[in-house]
Amino acid sequence: MEALEGTVENLLEQESLKWVFVGGKGGVGKTTCSSILSILLSAVRSSVLIISTDPAHNLSDAFQQKFTKNPTLVNGFTNLYAMEVDPSVENDDLPNVEGMDGFISELTNAIPGIDEAMSFAEMLKLVQTMEYSVIVFDTAPTGHTLRLLQFPSTLEKGLAKMMTLKNRFGGLLSQATRMFGLDDEFSEDAILGKLEGMKGVIEQVNKQFKDPDLTTFVCVCIPEFLSLYETERLVQELAKFEIDTHNIIINQVLFDDEVVESKLLKARMRMQQKYIDQFYMLYDDFHITKLPLLPQEVCGVEALKEFSPNFIKPYKPAITRGTIEELELRVSTLKFQLEEANVELDRLRKGKQQARSF
Repeated sequence: MEALEGTVENLLEQESLKWVFVGGKGGVGKTTCSSILSILLSAVRSSVLIISTDPAHNLSDAFQQKFTKNPTLVNGFTNLYAMEVDPSVENDDLPNVEGMDGFISELTNAIPGIDEAMSFAEMLKLVQTMEYSVIVFDTAPTGHTLRLLQFPSTLEKGLAKMMTLKNRFGGLLSQATRMFGLDDEFSEDAILGKLEGMKGVIEQVNKQFKDPDLTTFVCVCIPEFLSLYETERLVQELAKFEIDTHNIIINQVLFDDEVVESKLLKARMRMQQKYIDQFYMLYDDFHITKLPLLPQEVCGVEALKEFSPNFIKPYKPAITRGTIEELELRVSTLKFQLEEANVELDRLRKGKQQARSF
């Protein structure tokens, strides 16, 4: 079977795509990849929104622009927006009523992730009212992402738990809402209604998430054992949730670009190649994009744009081993290094002689 093209061109050509998730282990370059993906999509779509659901929020660093929980136009673009969402319930938005904290924490303790589920549902409700052609999610490390995909069932549990808590906290909440004149906005029925409303949104979105025409998941990794293992776990979980994934980005790959030999680099390249071969063996029906390890970080719109061609055209090393050109380049590099070493040696000898004369 012929390997699929090693680019993300297939995502740019899929006009029906509405949701693109970018995820993987921490520290593999998810934010850089999702940022460049959103830049590439903005060239072929009418409007793009990139959302960070990672509590670390590196989106502002990647674009070197401050983002908030409201969509903000990215500098230098007319159709690319970004927002950073904190995936935890904002208790500041709730009134400081005695007993309310107990109610919320009881609910949170009873169903782990319910606060994130409610926050995520609120954000999805907001996003659905906006007319964006495609939405890119820069997700938190794998564990968080998998929880995010479990939100429909989490909210289901939340509703069931609400019914049991209603009897325990109902009277207290009714008294509190009357005392503080809160117009029953925070009564148990209102909260139950809010959860019901969210469940509707989540179910609707969940249906879209399971539609491969509308949703896909891009796995970002690096060529190391732990990242390969994490990617395998992620792909299996996505299959369990019936979420389409057919793109893997292998970041920080060492290419044979250096003219001068380095034992350390050679050893790292051999190690990386071992895992890259495993990726190709395991995911022969995926588009696997390999990105080079750079000597500097990719920060700011210009740097992101400059690096983006590697996503749509496979990266080719600057030199080819065993050619006349490569050997000529190696000879000239070694000559230059020899000259530099001689200059440094002369400098040290002169310094030593001067020290003796004192």
